[in-house]
Amino acid sequence: MAESKIKETCLVTGGAGFIGSNLCARLLADGYRVICVDDYTLGTPENVERFSGNDDFKLIEADVSDEDRFAEIVKEYKPEIIYHLAANSDIQRSAAEPGIDHANTFNTTYSVLEAMRKNEIKRLFFASTSAIYGDKSSEQVSEETGGLAPISYYGGAKLASEAFISAYSYMNDLDVLIFRFPNVIGPGLTHGVIFDFIKRLKENPRELTILGDGRQCKPYLFVEDLVEAIDDYTHRAHKGVEIYNIGVDSATTVNEIADMVCKRMGLSDVRYTYTGGNVGWKGDVPAFRYDIEKILQSGWRPKHTSNEAVKATLDSLDI
Repeated sequence: MAESKIKETCLVTGGAGFIGSNLCARLLADGYRVICVDDYTLGTPENVERFSGNDDFKLIEADVSDEDRFAEIVKEYKPEIIYHLAANSDIQRSAAEPGIDHANTFNTTYSVLEAMRKNEIKRLFFASTSAIYGDKSSEQVSEETGGLAPISYYGGAKLASEAFISAYSYMNDLDVLIFRFPNVIGPGLTHGVIFDFIKRLKENPRELTILGDGRQCKPYLFVEDLVEAIDDYTHRAHKGVEIYNIGVDSATTVNEIADMVCKRMGLSDVRYTYTGGNVGWKGDVPAFRYDIEKILQSGWRPKHTSNEAVKATLDSLDI
């Protein structure tokens, strides 16, 4: 009898979302059994319908923040590792509704940790964010940067999640990998500045309203580069909590994104109008410098620069 290709069972929360569905594809391609849990708050069944004929893929519609239900799922499938990506990723939306991040970002993390404790699951990947650092545009932030002061509800919920993960790891001997990443873009993108610009230009191809002054400058990470690193590093041996900043050593301004979107849509002479100020909305970090030396020294390299990630994303969209 041929040896089974299944190496282990992986449970992905938020697996029907943008990043999650790309991670599921990567894990399945590597021969893992994947349990995808999603309540379709942001994810969609369409994101994972390509896996419907794969016997190694199981889709479960459930709210990860429902502690009893999620603990039952973990007990039934007994994953060797949980990839926790379920969260509110629409920072602008939660700026008006803080409860979104309390429920979907922090409570989902608490539910995952409790399910791991009750079922003695020992390995976790947590998708964190550069937003935990707050507005530190005057310094280059590394994993050792102190004085973390998030300015968005999303960043606060992610930092609180990291704190609980630290405590649960110590109390329950968990091995946890945390990636803190900036804006992630690529095929299947559903919201964010690129998405917003395309929508506005379809409504009015002669004028584009840009939040802030257009000089906001951030690194953009291509989703395929991210999921490759997640897959690789979660299968490297480590003990306790290991944290990496992951991103690119380049950045793209909002004005540059607007120019690239207009070019991709074949539009010229578009008039840009600005709402003013140096941020798009309250809680937005206009610029930061990200130190990714730790992960670079460990052997990982992104295949796309920030501008290349934007271009590749635009090339993947039907516009």
